[in-house]
Amino acid sequence: MGMAAQTQFHVLAVDDSLIDRKLIERLLKTSSYQVTAVDSGRKALEFLGLNNHDNEDEERNSSVASVSSDDQQVGVNLIITDYCMPGMTGYDLLRKIKQSSSFKDIPVVIMSSENIPSRINRCLEDGAEEFFLKPVQLSDVNKLRPHLMKGIRSDENQSNINKRKGMEDIHSPDRTRARYNELEVV
Repeated sequence: MGMAAQTQFHVLAVDDSLIDRKLIERLLKTSSYQVTAVDSGRKALEFLGLNNHDNEDEERNSSVASVSSDDQQVGVNLIITDYCMPGMTGYDLLRKIKQSSSFKDIPVVIMSSENIPSRINRCLEDGAEEFFLKPVQLSDVNKLRPHLMKGIRSDENQSNINKRKGMEDIHSPDRTRARYNELEVV
């Protein structure tokens, strides 16, 4: 069961434009990604369980727990967000995610209809994996897989390192030498 859940990547898509949100959702689903689409940076943070509204105690108490438990069941492998959104920009969302200890390693991709080099560079320098110009196309979505695989490989490498450490303990020269020293050659 666990293996099947890991083979499909989960992407959180954030865009205030319904048309753009539907387009990116369709492109991602065409590429066999599981997609959760939200219309604002605030809702993305809520989905991740990172909302930190100082004066909205009711919302914090009622929705964060349920959102957090959903996230634990689903898990997000990549976040793709529009740059220009009311309230919280995609850049603001990027910064909050990269400042979070639990989500800082999730790849973030920014998309925008405005080709402004200084904006693109700032996003890339502050941790975005890619910057796509809208309209996003299938060729852009195909560029996401290496970023997803990089995250998976780093998890596997860490797991393999831990396995190797365990194997070193089991197969250390001190432990195996004692067994073979007592054998007689016939």
